[in-house]
Amino acid sequence: MLLKTIIVVLFIAVLISLFSGLNFLVKDLGNSKRRLLVALGTRITLAALLLGTIGYGLYSGQLGSAAPWDRKLHPESAKVIPQSAPPAPSAQPE
Repeated sequence: MLLKTIIVVLFIAVLISLFSGLNFLVKDLGNSKRRLLVALGTRITLAALLLGTIGYGLYSGQLGSAAPWDRKLHPESAKVIPQSAPPAPSAQPE
């Protein structure tokens, strides 16, 4: 549960950084380029932390798939399409 909370907090922080950068781009009259680049760097760092946290959760098994189309969860409903064998070479002389 702690991992999911960290992921939600990081996602909200990315959104806040995104909208602060938009605010600097549109309304800021001061040194907007510098502040915009700082907001971009912050957003990239937070996004990398978010992806790393999700990757750690998947690797450690704390996060997983609950999708109905996941074959590991519902093997009885997964249809296996048999592959046809390639045609046999003809034995006719040339």
